[in-house]
Amino acid sequence: MKLPALFTYFQIRFILVLAISLGCTWSSVALAAGHGKKHKTQQVRTTPFGPRAEMAQLAEDIAQEQQLPVAWVRRQLSLARRVQGLEKMVMPPPTSSPKNWAAYQARFVEPRRIEAGKKFWQLHREAIGRAQETYGVPAELIVGVIGVETFYGQHMGKYKVLDVLATLALHFPPEHPRAQERQAFFKSELGYFLKMVHAQPKGQAAITGSYAGAMGWPQFMPSSWTRFAVDFDGDGRIDLLKNPVDAIGSVASYFKAFGWQTGMPTHYPAQFDEAKLDKPTLLAPDILPSFSAASMQDKGVMLTSDAQQHKGNLALVELFNGTDAPTYVVGTENFYVVTRYNWSSYYALAVIELGAAIASEIKNTR
Repeated sequence: MKLPALFTYFQIRFILVLAISLGCTWSSVALAAGHGKKHKTQQVRTTPFGPRAEMAQLAEDIAQEQQLPVAWVRRQLSLARRVQGLEKMVMPPPTSSPKNWAAYQARFVEPRRIEAGKKFWQLHREAIGRAQETYGVPAELIVGVIGVETFYGQHMGKYKVLDVLATLALHFPPEHPRAQERQAFFKSELGYFLKMVHAQPKGQAAITGSYAGAMGWPQFMPSSWTRFAVDFDGDGRIDLLKNPVDAIGSVASYFKAFGWQTGMPTHYPAQFDEAKLDKPTLLAPDILPSFSAASMQDKGVMLTSDAQQHKGNLALVELFNGTDAPTYVVGTENFYVVTRYNWSSYYALAVIELGAAIASEIKNTR
C-alpha cells in the first residue's frame, strides 16, 4: 500500500525515527494491500450506516477539504455501507505471532508467481523498458512490485473502496495503538477517493480494491493515485484498474518521487565479526540508513568489497524467521525507498528477490 504524501528524505527520516520511538512501525500485515490474510468475495458482509450526525459532518469536511459540492458528497456517502469485521483486519498482528521471513519469502518468491512475472515482462517489455529509462528504476523492481501486490492483476481486491474507506473513517478501532492517526488517514483517503470519482465522466463510486482501500494493478491508495500515477500509454487518462501500462509507469514514478538513486544496489550481504559486533547500536535505527560503511565495519559487520565502497549510509536489516535464527542484510538508501511502498523490510526483500528471480528467468530464455 502506498504512502499518502511526498516527503523529502529528511522528513521521512524524522517520521520513521518518531515512529520507532513510539513503537509503531508500519506493518505489512496490518495495512498491506492484500499481503496478509486472504478474503473471499462471499465473506464481504455489509450493513447500512443509517442516519448519523457523524456522516453529515464527514460530508461537510470532505466537501470543504476537496472543494467538492457538498450535496454531491452527501449523495455518494449515502451509498456507502459499513463493512462487517473490517476493524479486526486493520489491527496489528498479535505479538504472539512471530514474524517469519522464510515463510513470507516462500509465499511470494515461488514458481507460479515467477512464471506469471516472466509472462508479464515479455508481454509488456516495451513499457517496462521505457519506464526504466524514464525514471531510472530497474525493470525487475517494477515487475517485482506488481507481482507481490496483485499477482500481475489476478488479485486486486473485491471490497468496494467507498465502503472500506467510509467504514475506517467512521469506525476505526479505538484500541489500535495509532487509532487517531490512522482514522484521520482513512478520512483523508476517502476525500481523495471521492475527488477521483467526481472527476470521472460517469462519477460512479463502484470501484473495488483491498480491505485497506488500495486499488488497481499496483494497489495505490487514492492519494497516491492522485500524486504519483501517470498516463504512461498516452491515451489521455490514467487507469490503474485495467491498464497495466499505466501501472508500470506509475510504480516507477512512485519510486522516483521517493528518492530512488539510479545504479545504487538495494542491499549487500551481512556477515559478522562476533568479537566486535555491536548489534544493539546497529539495530537501534531499524531500517533507516544511519551508518557509513566504515562505521558499520567498526561495529562488527563484515562488508563485501563493493559494500565497503558504498558512498551513502547503510542499515543493518534484521528479518526474523520464527523460532529460527534471523536473516540479516545490509540495506542501502534504495532499500529504504522500497519500504516506502509498504513500510516493511519483509515486503521490500520479497519484491527485490521476486524481481531478481524473474529477471534471471528472462535472461535464461533469451
